[in-house]
Amino acid sequence: MKHFIIGAAALLCATAATAQSWDMPTPYSDSTFHTQNISQFADDVRAATNGGLDITVHSAGSLFPHSEIKGAVRNRSVPIGEFFLSRLSNEDLAFGVDSQPFVATSYDDATRLWAAQKPVITELLAEQGLMPLFSVPWPAQGLYTNGEVTNVEDLNGMRFRAYNAALEEFATLAGAAPVQIEASNIPQAFATGQVEAMITSPSTGVNSTAWDFVTHYTPINAWVPKNIVVVNKRVFDRLDADTQAAVLTAAEAAEARGWELSAAEAEGMTAALAENGITVYEPSATLIDGLQDIGDKMLGTWDAAASDSARAVLNAYNN
Repeated sequence: MKHFIIGAAALLCATAATAQSWDMPTPYSDSTFHTQNISQFADDVRAATNGGLDITVHSAGSLFPHSEIKGAVRNRSVPIGEFFLSRLSNEDLAFGVDSQPFVATSYDDATRLWAAQKPVITELLAEQGLMPLFSVPWPAQGLYTNGEVTNVEDLNGMRFRAYNAALEEFATLAGAAPVQIEASNIPQAFATGQVEAMITSPSTGVNSTAWDFVTHYTPINAWVPKNIVVVNKRVFDRLDADTQAAVLTAAEAAEARGWELSAAEAEGMTAALAENGITVYEPSATLIDGLQDIGDKMLGTWDAAASDSARAVLNAYNN
Protein backbone atom coordinates (compact mmCIF):
# COMPACT_ATOMS: atom_id res chain seq x y z
CA MET A 1 0.00 0.00 0.00
CA LYS A 2 2.84 2.33 0.92
CA HIS A 3 4.53 1.70 -2.42
CA PHE A 4 1.21 2.38 -4.21
CA ILE A 5 0.77 5.72 -2.45
CA ILE A 6 4.35 6.75 -3.22
CA GLY A 7 3.87 5.71 -6.88
CA ALA A 8 0.62 7.64 -7.18
CA ALA A 9 2.19 10.71 -5.63
CA ALA A 10 5.10 10.47 -8.04
CA LEU A 11 2.69 10.25 -10.97
CA LEU A 12 0.82 13.33 -9.78
CA CYS A 13 4.09 15.23 -9.41
CA ALA A 14 5.16 14.20 -12.90
CA THR A 15 1.81 15.28 -14.35
CA ALA A 16 2.02 18.62 -12.56
CA ALA A 17 5.55 19.11 -13.81
CA THR A 18 4.61 18.50 -17.44
CA ALA A 19 1.27 20.35 -17.41
CA GLN A 20 1.27 23.59 -19.40
CA SER A 21 -0.90 26.68 -19.16
CA TRP A 22 -1.55 28.85 -22.20
CA ASP A 23 -3.09 32.32 -22.09
CA MET A 24 -5.25 33.04 -25.12
CA PRO A 25 -6.34 36.61 -25.90
CA THR A 26 -9.47 37.18 -28.00
CA PRO A 27 -10.99 40.50 -29.07
CA TYR A 28 -14.68 39.80 -28.49
CA SER A 29 -16.94 39.49 -25.46
CA ASP A 30 -18.04 36.29 -23.77
CA SER A 31 -21.51 36.68 -25.31
CA THR A 32 -20.08 36.43 -28.85
CA PHE A 33 -20.42 33.03 -30.49
CA HIS A 34 -16.76 33.15 -31.57
CA THR A 35 -15.66 33.43 -27.94
CA GLN A 36 -18.07 30.71 -26.86
CA ASN A 37 -16.72 28.43 -29.58
CA ILE A 38 -13.15 29.12 -28.49
CA SER A 39 -14.04 28.39 -24.86
CA GLN A 40 -15.36 25.00 -25.99
CA PHE A 41 -12.12 24.47 -27.94
CA ALA A 42 -10.15 25.15 -24.76
CA ASP A 43 -12.35 22.74 -22.81
CA ASP A 44 -11.86 20.06 -25.48
CA VAL A 45 -8.07 20.44 -25.35
CA ARG A 46 -8.10 20.31 -21.56
CA ALA A 47 -10.24 17.15 -21.57
CA ALA A 48 -8.26 15.42 -24.32
CA THR A 49 -4.96 16.05 -22.53
CA ASN A 50 -6.29 15.26 -19.03
CA GLY A 51 -5.35 18.77 -17.99
CA GLY A 52 -1.91 18.53 -19.53
CA LEU A 53 -2.61 21.65 -21.59
CA ASP A 54 -4.83 24.24 -19.93
CA ILE A 55 -5.87 27.15 -22.17
CA THR A 56 -7.24 30.21 -20.38
CA VAL A 57 -9.33 32.44 -22.66
CA HIS A 58 -9.00 36.20 -22.06
CA SER A 59 -11.93 37.74 -23.92
CA ALA A 60 -12.90 41.28 -24.98
CA GLY A 61 -9.33 42.47 -25.44
CA SER A 62 -8.69 42.17 -21.71
CA LEU A 63 -5.16 40.79 -22.11
CA PHE A 64 -4.11 42.48 -25.36
CA PRO A 65 -6.09 44.89 -27.54
CA HIS A 66 -7.22 43.47 -30.86
CA SER A 67 -4.50 45.26 -32.81
CA GLU A 68 -1.75 43.63 -30.72
CA ILE A 69 -2.93 40.01 -30.53
CA LYS A 70 -1.21 38.74 -33.66
CA GLY A 71 2.07 40.40 -32.66
CA ALA A 72 1.80 38.98 -29.15
CA VAL A 73 1.54 35.45 -30.53
CA ARG A 74 4.39 36.07 -32.94
CA ASN A 75 6.77 37.30 -30.22
CA ARG A 76 5.61 34.55 -27.84
CA SER A 77 4.13 36.89 -25.25
CA VAL A 78 1.27 34.41 -25.55
CA PRO A 79 1.29 31.11 -27.46
CA ILE A 80 -2.14 31.39 -29.08
CA GLY A 81 -4.70 34.04 -30.00
CA GLU A 82 -7.67 35.02 -32.15
CA PHE A 83 -8.08 38.03 -34.43
CA PHE A 84 -10.02 39.29 -37.42
CA LEU A 85 -8.24 37.88 -40.46
CA SER A 86 -8.53 40.83 -42.82
CA ARG A 87 -6.76 43.08 -40.30
CA LEU A 88 -3.60 41.67 -41.91
CA SER A 89 -4.49 42.98 -45.39
CA ASN A 90 -1.78 45.63 -45.07
CA GLU A 91 0.75 42.77 -44.95
CA ASP A 92 -0.64 40.92 -47.97
CA LEU A 93 -4.01 41.30 -49.68
CA ALA A 94 -4.43 37.52 -49.55
CA PHE A 95 -5.47 37.96 -45.92
CA GLY A 96 -8.40 40.19 -46.87
CA VAL A 97 -10.04 38.53 -49.84
CA ASP A 98 -13.01 37.60 -47.65
CA SER A 99 -13.63 41.31 -46.89
CA GLN A 100 -13.80 42.34 -50.53
CA PRO A 101 -17.42 43.40 -51.16
CA PHE A 102 -19.57 40.95 -53.10
CA VAL A 103 -16.80 38.43 -53.79
CA ALA A 104 -18.30 35.82 -51.43
CA THR A 105 -21.75 36.59 -50.11
CA SER A 106 -23.05 33.22 -48.85
CA TYR A 107 -21.75 30.43 -46.64
CA ASP A 108 -21.26 28.19 -49.67
CA ASP A 109 -19.18 30.93 -51.29
CA ALA A 110 -17.29 31.51 -48.06
CA THR A 111 -16.50 27.80 -47.72
CA ARG A 112 -15.02 27.71 -51.22
CA LEU A 113 -13.09 30.90 -50.58
CA TRP A 114 -11.57 29.56 -47.36
CA ALA A 115 -10.51 26.39 -49.21
CA ALA A 116 -8.67 28.62 -51.70
CA GLN A 117 -7.33 30.98 -49.04
CA LYS A 118 -6.13 28.55 -46.39
CA PRO A 119 -2.99 27.12 -48.08
CA VAL A 120 -1.80 30.59 -49.09
CA ILE A 121 -2.43 32.04 -45.64
CA THR A 122 -0.76 29.05 -44.00
CA GLU A 123 2.37 29.73 -46.04
CA LEU A 124 2.34 33.47 -45.32
CA LEU A 125 1.88 32.95 -41.59
CA ALA A 126 4.62 30.29 -41.53
CA GLU A 127 7.07 32.98 -42.63
CA GLN A 128 6.28 34.75 -39.35
CA GLY A 129 6.50 31.66 -37.19
CA LEU A 130 2.73 31.29 -36.92
CA MET A 131 0.39 28.42 -37.72
CA PRO A 132 -3.38 28.70 -38.29
CA LEU A 133 -5.50 26.34 -36.22
CA PHE A 134 -8.99 27.23 -37.38
CA SER A 135 -11.06 29.97 -38.92
CA VAL A 136 -14.74 30.79 -38.39
CA PRO A 137 -16.85 33.28 -40.34
CA TRP A 138 -19.14 36.00 -39.12
CA PRO A 139 -22.62 36.09 -40.61
CA ALA A 140 -22.79 38.05 -43.84
CA GLN A 141 -22.52 41.79 -43.25
CA GLY A 142 -25.57 44.05 -43.23
CA LEU A 143 -26.18 47.80 -43.18
CA TYR A 144 -27.33 49.67 -40.05
CA THR A 145 -28.70 53.20 -40.36
CA ASN A 146 -31.23 55.61 -38.95
CA GLY A 147 -33.97 55.47 -41.54
CA GLU A 148 -34.26 53.30 -44.64
CA VAL A 149 -31.53 53.53 -47.26
CA THR A 150 -32.77 53.04 -50.81
CA ASN A 151 -29.62 53.89 -52.77
CA VAL A 152 -25.92 54.52 -52.25
CA GLU A 153 -26.43 58.28 -52.43
CA ASP A 154 -28.32 58.11 -49.12
CA LEU A 155 -24.99 57.30 -47.43
CA ASN A 156 -23.33 60.45 -48.69
CA GLY A 157 -21.76 62.47 -45.87
CA MET A 158 -22.51 59.95 -43.12
CA ARG A 159 -19.86 59.19 -40.51
CA PHE A 160 -19.37 55.49 -41.14
CA ARG A 161 -17.85 52.94 -38.76
CA ALA A 162 -14.94 51.00 -40.27
CA TYR A 163 -12.97 48.07 -38.87
CA ASN A 164 -10.43 47.43 -41.64
CA ALA A 165 -8.88 49.05 -44.70
CA ALA A 166 -11.42 47.52 -47.10
CA LEU A 167 -14.35 49.02 -45.22
CA GLU A 168 -12.60 52.39 -45.09
CA GLU A 169 -12.30 52.29 -48.87
CA PHE A 170 -15.89 51.11 -49.21
CA ALA A 171 -17.23 53.97 -47.08
CA THR A 172 -15.16 56.52 -48.97
CA LEU A 173 -16.42 55.32 -52.35
CA ALA A 174 -19.98 55.53 -51.00
CA GLY A 175 -19.38 59.19 -50.16
CA ALA A 176 -19.31 58.51 -46.41
CA ALA A 177 -16.62 59.44 -43.90
CA PRO A 178 -14.96 56.30 -42.42
CA VAL A 179 -14.06 56.20 -38.72
CA GLN A 180 -12.11 53.26 -37.25
CA ILE A 181 -14.09 51.89 -34.28
CA GLU A 182 -13.60 48.55 -32.52
CA ALA A 183 -16.67 46.42 -31.90
CA SER A 184 -16.52 47.00 -28.13
CA ASN A 185 -16.73 50.77 -28.67
CA ILE A 186 -19.69 50.83 -31.07
CA PRO A 187 -22.37 52.00 -28.59
CA GLN A 188 -20.22 54.86 -27.33
CA ALA A 189 -19.25 55.87 -30.86
CA PHE A 190 -22.90 56.22 -31.87
CA ALA A 191 -23.86 57.90 -28.60
CA THR A 192 -21.18 60.57 -29.03
CA GLY A 193 -21.85 61.10 -32.72
CA GLN A 194 -18.53 59.66 -33.89
CA VAL A 195 -20.45 57.44 -36.30
CA GLU A 196 -23.95 57.41 -37.77
CA ALA A 197 -24.00 54.17 -39.76
CA MET A 198 -22.16 50.87 -40.01
CA ILE A 199 -21.84 47.65 -41.94
CA THR A 200 -21.43 44.68 -39.64
CA SER A 201 -22.94 41.31 -38.82
CA PRO A 202 -26.29 40.82 -37.07
CA SER A 203 -24.25 39.25 -34.25
CA THR A 204 -22.32 42.44 -33.61
CA GLY A 205 -25.53 44.42 -33.94
CA VAL A 206 -27.19 42.42 -31.17
CA ASN A 207 -24.09 42.31 -28.97
CA SER A 208 -23.81 46.10 -29.18
CA THR A 209 -27.60 46.59 -28.65
CA ALA A 210 -27.88 48.42 -31.97
CA TRP A 211 -31.57 49.23 -31.31
CA ASP A 212 -30.36 51.83 -28.82
CA PHE A 213 -28.85 53.96 -31.57
CA VAL A 214 -30.15 52.95 -35.03
CA THR A 215 -33.62 52.23 -36.40
CA HIS A 216 -33.07 50.18 -39.58
CA TYR A 217 -31.12 47.12 -40.72
CA THR A 218 -30.91 45.60 -44.18
CA PRO A 219 -29.08 42.32 -44.95
CA ILE A 220 -27.05 43.41 -47.98
CA ASN A 221 -24.82 40.32 -47.51
CA ALA A 222 -21.82 42.36 -48.59
CA TRP A 223 -19.18 39.84 -47.51
CA VAL A 224 -18.60 36.96 -45.08
CA PRO A 225 -15.43 37.85 -43.15
CA LYS A 226 -13.61 35.47 -40.85
CA ASN A 227 -11.78 35.36 -37.56
CA ILE A 228 -8.73 33.15 -37.29
CA VAL A 229 -7.02 31.37 -34.39
CA VAL A 230 -3.26 31.04 -34.70
CA VAL A 231 -0.58 29.44 -32.57
CA ASN A 232 3.12 30.20 -32.35
CA LYS A 233 4.76 27.41 -34.35
CA ARG A 234 7.81 27.15 -32.10
CA VAL A 235 5.62 26.75 -29.02
CA PHE A 236 3.40 24.23 -30.79
CA ASP A 237 6.41 22.20 -31.93
CA ARG A 238 7.55 21.88 -28.32
CA LEU A 239 4.39 20.00 -27.39
CA ASP A 240 4.60 16.23 -27.33
CA ALA A 241 2.99 14.38 -30.24
CA ASP A 242 -0.16 13.39 -28.31
CA THR A 243 -0.80 16.95 -27.17
CA GLN A 244 -0.25 18.29 -30.68
CA ALA A 245 -2.77 15.78 -31.98
CA ALA A 246 -5.26 16.81 -29.28
CA VAL A 247 -4.93 20.49 -30.23
CA LEU A 248 -5.35 19.79 -33.94
CA THR A 249 -8.36 17.52 -33.36
CA ALA A 250 -10.02 20.12 -31.13
CA ALA A 251 -9.24 22.80 -33.72
CA GLU A 252 -10.86 20.78 -36.51
CA ALA A 253 -13.96 20.31 -34.37
CA ALA A 254 -14.00 24.02 -33.48
CA GLU A 255 -13.92 25.06 -37.13
CA ALA A 256 -16.79 22.75 -38.07
CA ARG A 257 -18.81 23.78 -35.03
CA GLY A 258 -18.05 27.46 -35.56
CA TRP A 259 -19.37 27.49 -39.12
CA GLU A 260 -22.58 25.84 -37.94
CA LEU A 261 -22.89 28.34 -35.09
CA SER A 262 -22.37 31.22 -37.51
CA ALA A 263 -25.19 30.06 -39.80
CA ALA A 264 -27.56 29.67 -36.86
CA GLU A 265 -26.42 33.03 -35.53
CA ALA A 266 -27.25 34.79 -38.79
CA GLU A 267 -30.87 33.72 -38.59
CA GLY A 268 -31.31 34.09 -34.84
CA MET A 269 -29.62 37.46 -34.48
CA THR A 270 -31.47 39.00 -37.43
CA ALA A 271 -34.71 37.94 -35.72
CA ALA A 272 -33.44 39.42 -32.45
CA LEU A 273 -32.83 42.78 -34.12
CA ALA A 274 -36.46 42.85 -35.25
CA GLU A 275 -37.73 41.69 -31.87
CA ASN A 276 -35.97 44.63 -30.25
CA GLY A 277 -37.58 47.20 -32.50
CA ILE A 278 -35.22 47.55 -35.45
CA THR A 279 -36.93 47.64 -38.83
CA VAL A 280 -35.43 44.81 -40.89
CA TYR A 281 -36.04 45.28 -44.61
CA GLU A 282 -34.82 43.77 -47.86
CA PRO A 283 -32.39 45.98 -49.79
CA SER A 284 -33.70 47.53 -52.97
CA ALA A 285 -32.30 46.49 -56.34
CA THR A 286 -31.04 50.06 -56.75
CA LEU A 287 -29.09 49.87 -53.51
CA ILE A 288 -27.58 46.48 -54.34
CA ASP A 289 -26.61 47.64 -57.83
CA GLY A 290 -24.92 50.71 -56.40
CA LEU A 291 -23.07 48.69 -53.79
CA GLN A 292 -22.02 46.14 -56.41
CA ASP A 293 -20.56 48.97 -58.49
CA ILE A 294 -18.47 49.99 -55.49
CA GLY A 295 -17.40 46.37 -55.04
CA ASP A 296 -16.31 46.17 -58.68
CA LYS A 297 -14.23 49.35 -58.33
CA MET A 298 -12.63 48.03 -55.16
CA LEU A 299 -11.79 44.71 -56.80
CA GLY A 300 -10.05 46.57 -59.63
CA THR A 301 -7.99 48.55 -57.12
CA TRP A 302 -7.31 45.36 -55.18
CA ASP A 303 -6.10 43.51 -58.27
CA ALA A 304 -3.70 46.31 -59.20
CA ALA A 305 -2.05 46.10 -55.76
CA ALA A 306 -2.40 42.35 -55.13
CA SER A 307 0.56 40.05 -54.66
CA ASP A 308 0.92 36.83 -56.62
CA SER A 309 -0.26 35.03 -53.48
CA ALA A 310 -3.43 37.11 -53.29
CA ARG A 311 -4.20 36.63 -56.97
CA ALA A 312 -3.65 32.90 -56.54
CA VAL A 313 -6.40 32.85 -53.89
CA LEU A 314 -8.90 34.65 -56.11
CA ASN A 315 -8.00 32.54 -59.17
CA ALA A 316 -8.45 29.32 -57.21
CA TYR A 317 -11.78 30.56 -55.85
CA ASN A 318 -13.11 31.61 -59.25
CA ASN A 319 -11.98 28.42 -60.94
